[in-house]
Amino acid sequence: MAIATKTVKRPTQLRLPIIPENSGESVLNEKDAVFTDPNFSSNKTLPIHRWVPWIAGFSSGFVKSALNGYLKKKGTVLDTFCGVGTTIVEATLGGHNAIGFEINPYAALASRVKANAYHLDLNEFASAIEDFRRFYKKMATSNYEPQSAPPQGFKTRALFYNPLVLHKVLTVQDFVLSIEDDNLRDLFRLAFASTMVSYSNYSYEPSLGRRVSAGREEIHDFPVAKAITDKLFDMMEDITWMQEKMERNNLEVQIINDSFFNCSNHLSPDSIDLVITSPPYLNNYHYNRNTRPQLYWLGYAHSPDDLKKIENMNFGKFWQTVRDLDRLDLSFALPNTDIGERLQTLRTLNNEKGTYGGNGWANYAAAYFNDCHRFAEGIHYVLKCGGTALVVIGNSILQGVMIPTDEYFGKIAESVGLELVKIDIPRATRVGNSIIQSDVRVGKAKLHHQLYEAVVVLRKS
Repeated sequence: MAIATKTVKRPTQLRLPIIPENSGESVLNEKDAVFTDPNFSSNKTLPIHRWVPWIAGFSSGFVKSALNGYLKKKGTVLDTFCGVGTTIVEATLGGHNAIGFEINPYAALASRVKANAYHLDLNEFASAIEDFRRFYKKMATSNYEPQSAPPQGFKTRALFYNPLVLHKVLTVQDFVLSIEDDNLRDLFRLAFASTMVSYSNYSYEPSLGRRVSAGREEIHDFPVAKAITDKLFDMMEDITWMQEKMERNNLEVQIINDSFFNCSNHLSPDSIDLVITSPPYLNNYHYNRNTRPQLYWLGYAHSPDDLKKIENMNFGKFWQTVRDLDRLDLSFALPNTDIGERLQTLRTLNNEKGTYGGNGWANYAAAYFNDCHRFAEGIHYVLKCGGTALVVIGNSILQGVMIPTDEYFGKIAESVGLELVKIDIPRATRVGNSIIQSDVRVGKAKLHHQLYEAVVVLRKS
């Protein structure tokens, strides 16, 4: 049987600045090390990384430079909030063992599939793609009635898919469910999940919302099979590139669909050489709600209670979950800082607005820093002596009050026994969001109200 494939071209290798190398396991002059911009936007066109669109994260170039600078021989790399797997993929490409924690099962699926893709048999993958094309063509030219159905618990204000599109999506689902090999089936599931919003009546602006609310027309028909097949061909092209780049080795890749706060249930103490991670920022962005379509259509959620479980595991909670509490304070002491005074200032603002006033936002910030403390304790638990943690974190502005999250987190890390090597700011300006007071937008802000992104460098002595 002839197998239809695309011509596979090796992507152009990018020239990326890296941290200066030396003969040790970590850079000797860490305080002078220069990080690349962690902005994730370049990932959208890079092999493997381009498979899944994601609203945030850091760039593969940043991770690559960190690996080159801080890990000179094969080691174990950990991402405590691994998202769709930038750190995990780059660590694997670099020949390191990799471990990721991720509470969102859709993101965990993406990380696992991407990092392990180089083990795949390309002939079997190509054959499966051809089977899909034949199946879909046959069903599209008949009066085929799909056996699959939309997830019952998935509710939206307007039709997520219009009828013609829905029929095509359900036909695709029938084929995916017929794939017996788990690894191949997961590739198809990921191809569908990563494209599914693009032919729906919703879009990311950047949060998930109706297309019409953003001034865009609904989608009444769409070449669904072509969109998925194109994604599958991109995957096959990238896997070919990955297999050429990597040796067939026995790297250990582990994606743990659990909170890093439970790390002692999964990892031994003193077991990690390098942590490269970025916790959710203090900006109330709801990653889980924005992946609600994928969670339901992939079978990870069946009711709002399933989403609630993930929400309750989120780092820093959400403003909506703590805003109505009378008062939520820090659970730890942090002397020689103004964190307590700054939270108290925030707590006194705009109280006439009730739920939307400063007290709720102070509760949210306190919950966030309480989790920062637990996070730092976890880093101390997993790192080997001499191991390094690179934590990308952004500051925030709540009710007009600037919160230097990076500085506070560095102090918190010191309080649990980690050494604060330095705080580097490779990205001095980043875009804000709706929680910033309307007259303190980035473009008009004073210097002390500027949003930035920092790398907090920690070491376990």
